[in-house]
Amino acid sequence: MKPAFALAVLMAISTPVYAQPSGGKTGVNAVIGRSISTTDFVTELALSDMFETKSSELAAVRGDQKARDFAATMIEDHQKSSSELSLIVKPHIDQTPLPLKLDKGHQARIDKLKKLDGAEFTKAYFKEQVAAHEAAVSLLERFGKSGSDAELKAFAEKLLPGIRHHLEMAKSNAT
Repeated sequence: MKPAFALAVLMAISTPVYAQPSGGKTGVNAVIGRSISTTDFVTELALSDMFETKSSELAAVRGDQKARDFAATMIEDHQKSSSELSLIVKPHIDQTPLPLKLDKGHQARIDKLKKLDGAEFTKAYFKEQVAAHEAAVSLLERFGKSGSDAELKAFAEKLLPGIRHHLEMAKSNAT
């Protein structure tokens, strides 16, 4: 294969990787094995909390009793972690702004849930909660191991056991 053509093929297949958001499980940092930046961590964690809270607010109305019970815990716990994150980030808000609304990907997942009711909603809600908590565990583990901000690393390590517990609860309810 000619070097110029090989380079063109390599660039073509790698372009989608660089088009991804830089944080979270699917971000370029994960793909290339780099540690996650503080800004990406804060953004991804805030989006995760917002998604889990908003989807749980829907579950409180559309889900069965099992979903409503789980949702109450998610709303309480994720609002608390969002508040704690805000307090930690507040002195550095210029360097690390918190997102004010969901990104397109998370919003699309909420929009899909809004179209469902009853058993169909409950099944989809728990599937989303499993996926969201798996991503959150990965995010917290990665930043806890390699993050550069000591206060946020400690926060990630503090949150991790509770998020793992949420994941196990979501998995047990998803079956």
